[in-house]
Amino acid sequence: MILGICLIVLAVALNVGWILLNLREVALMVFGIIFFALIITGLVLNTTFLIREIKRNEQQDAFLNAVTHELKTPVASIKLYLETLKSREVAAPKQKEFYDVMLKDCDRLLNTVEQVLQASRTREHRRLMDFSTIELNELLGEAIEQIRNRYALSDAAIEFDKTNQLCIKGDRNELLIVFRNLVDNAVKYSENKIKVFVTAKDLDEKRVEIRIKDAGRGIPSNELKRIFGRFYRLTGKAKGTGLGLFIVQSIVKKHSGKVFAESDGEGFGTTFVVQLPKLL
Repeated sequence: MILGICLIVLAVALNVGWILLNLREVALMVFGIIFFALIITGLVLNTTFLIREIKRNEQQDAFLNAVTHELKTPVASIKLYLETLKSREVAAPKQKEFYDVMLKDCDRLLNTVEQVLQASRTREHRRLMDFSTIELNELLGEAIEQIRNRYALSDAAIEFDKTNQLCIKGDRNELLIVFRNLVDNAVKYSENKIKVFVTAKDLDEKRVEIRIKDAGRGIPSNELKRIFGRFYRLTGKAKGTGLGLFIVQSIVKKHSGKVFAESDGEGFGTTFVVQLPKLL
């Protein structure tokens, strides 16, 4: 509205200037050029903001579709298995299989809800963090074990180098979400054979660096920075809400750290790098 009013005022001023300064051609030209440049600038800015808003709306629509899918699919699956158990006699081994599938679907539902809630919490700038001293290997080990259990992976699927004993200061629950999301991504975006490498080391006197590398599909160079945007999802990749990496970046920033991705392109895997302040 403000931009529209300003443009109207400029248009009126241009017309008034034409009337008042019609005998002063030089002054008219100067003022005309200035007002014209301002009007064009306003229109360019207005178009730019409009395009950004359209893209944001498209991302939000994609997010709603993704969340709807992530909620509807496991609910439909659970309902189908429950109706089967209710309507007919099922052998004990088959019942156990049904229960395992339903539990996995429940975990999927819970994970989706937790991501949406966590994304909302990351926008609360006044939210207090529960900082404490954290043994990094223990934290990474817990995140890796949770992902192993979620996907029923062998120990060899995720290799963790525990050589370096490092301590950091931060909110343990928040950082657990960071590394769990990153390891989960590495597993989901892997190709046929899942192979993930996790290492932690000193970067310098003040920072530690955690690297989570997969041998998966990789990421095009023009997407490496965009993947951390809210609701952003890679086209044709694994299902998701588009919130995981946004949450990761938000939490890492709150810890005065840095996170970024490295990849040589599609087919060459991806490495996520997290840099956090060291416990001094």
